[in-house]
Amino acid sequence: MVTVNSFEEFAAYEGKELGVSNWIELSQERINMFADATDDHQWIHVDTERAKVESPFGQTIAHGYLTISMVPHMWNEIIEVNNLERMMNYGIKEMKFAQPVLSGQSIRMRVDLKEILNLRGAIKTDVHFVIEIKETGKKAVEGISTFVYYFKK
Repeated sequence: MVTVNSFEEFAAYEGKELGVSNWIELSQERINMFADATDDHQWIHVDTERAKVESPFGQTIAHGYLTISMVPHMWNEIIEVNNLERMMNYGIKEMKFAQPVLSGQSIRMRVDLKEILNLRGAIKTDVHFVIEIKETGKKAVEGISTFVYYFKK
């Protein structure tokens, strides 16, 4: 895990890999809970019997947005930013879904610091992320996540 306490320490990682998160399983239970939370009960995610027969994957798949929703958790496994007043998720750019995550597969995130800007009192970071699937070694999602950090004065 990378630990930073200031803009200068953070900026030292610009253009470099920050790290890799731990693997996390996207179980059918997690998929079902996400479906309940978002009211997205499309059969390909929650109907295991129908998915065995009708899905091109032979089973259910995780929602793409469930996979993306794991970014903050995995990000916090990669970096610890101290001396913060607050941090805000600013958005995701250039996001592409490359391959679905099958129920029961595990994902992790690999990130590098693409760009960091000092905004006088805050810093804005663009972090290139790739979410990988353990069982296939392939990408599930790739994009650039933007975070804004406000350090204590």
